[in-house]
Amino acid sequence: MSWTMPAETSAQDRVWMAFPSSGYTLGETETDAEAARACWAAVARATARFAPVTLVVDPSSREAARRHLGNAGNHSTGNHSAGHGVDLVELPLDDAWMRDIGPTFVHDDDGGLAAVDWVFNGWGQQDWANWEHDARIAGAVASLAGVPRIASSLVNEGGGFHVDGIGTALATETVQLDPYRNPGATKADVEAEFSRLLGVGKVIWLPRGLARDNGEFGTRGHVDIVATFPEPGVVLYHDQRDPSHPDHALSAELAGLFAAATDAAGHPLRAVPVPAPATLHDDEGWVDYSYLNHLVVNGGVIACTFADRHDDEALAVLSAAYPGREVVGVDARELFARGGGIHCITQQQPTPRRQP
Repeated sequence: MSWTMPAETSAQDRVWMAFPSSGYTLGETETDAEAARACWAAVARATARFAPVTLVVDPSSREAARRHLGNAGNHSTGNHSAGHGVDLVELPLDDAWMRDIGPTFVHDDDGGLAAVDWVFNGWGQQDWANWEHDARIAGAVASLAGVPRIASSLVNEGGGFHVDGIGTALATETVQLDPYRNPGATKADVEAEFSRLLGVGKVIWLPRGLARDNGEFGTRGHVDIVATFPEPGVVLYHDQRDPSHPDHALSAELAGLFAAATDAAGHPLRAVPVPAPATLHDDEGWVDYSYLNHLVVNGGVIACTFADRHDDEALAVLSAAYPGREVVGVDARELFARGGGIHCITQQQPTPRRQP
């Protein structure tokens, strides 16, 4: 049996999320916690316009989730007049980054659905991370989705790669090759597992992620705030135009890398720069705000905004990159203050090519 991960632009049956329940994700005060809950809920509601959403909730946050989801939260998945429902299911959680703790859904040879359960170890055994419960979420989600679980020995997260759906993947050298994730692993090792589980024939390796994400409280360089495929043969990438920002050099390096790159079929890529927000700093230093960290869902794109003067330009680039889809902006500053964005808190479940 072999498996292939479809592109994010493929039809989806559901999007999975997790609700913030503890630690730094909630913050130090109840005001911080309410801001986090409101932001996660806003993404869930925006996504539910286009597909049903299942929100995993720690039992301690049951009432908070119901309060913030309001009429969107329910215990069914039927259509509603304003879109789809948000189904609440209770499981113990450490954190709320479903892209990374959830499974990666793939198609089998016959078009059926399965779920890859990567090893999760807190983004490379980070001192600030807890993962006792989160390491079990991928398997639990596979069971809830009613699909076979495929175990992998690779320590990996969903935010650490993107695929075009026809054999090409993007990844950064600082994530899968991280000695705190996969000590001694080589590119060939990672590529073999990507080939086995994702149907990938070529990995385009980026040297690193954004500067803040490579810092103490980051993921060590997830690709999903750096670049993505809106369609085969096209790559969108983070364009930091301000020379004072440390990501300016990376953007220039990426432009050259993509200009020379080819996909799994040997075809050249067309690289499209997406402007970084004009905002350069927050209270913690250089920001890693990025419009690349968006979710593509059926007829929509749920995009990060930052109350920034580049928001409109970036959303226009995304609209052009995803013709026929409605681009919906959600203020993602509260997400990025906690270490991620909209793509980081969502995980799509594609439609089987063969109905059971």
